[in-house]
Amino acid sequence: VQLQASGGGLVQSGGSLRLSCAASGRIFRINVMGWYRATPGQQREFVAEVSYRSDRTNYADSVKGRFTISRDNAKNTVYLQMNSLKPEDTAVYYCAAYAAGAKFWGKGTQVTVSS
Repeated sequence: VQLQASGGGLVQSGGSLRLSCAASGRIFRINVMGWYRATPGQQREFVAEVSYRSDRTNYADSVKGRFTISRDNAKNTVYLQMNSLKPEDTAVYYCAAYAAGAKFWGKGTQVTVSS
């Protein structure tokens, strides 16, 4: 499974961005899909995840009420709508997918929020 993230960029504090991550390859079924983020010198941290049928979502406390995760199984794509962005949201965002008992990672997309 290959994951390609896109949608990152530079935005002012209070602005919005929408990240996308498309999965490709020999895919039977991708179970949970999610987003993580990392800043220089820090470990990758969990941001949000969504179940296969989108009936369960989970968010980090720091993004609850501001970020929304969704997915389109027909397109094997997961999205992260980020609103009310803060400078502390600045990071490289990585998508992740659980399939066939393994966890796959995308290369990441930079999100920079200016104050």
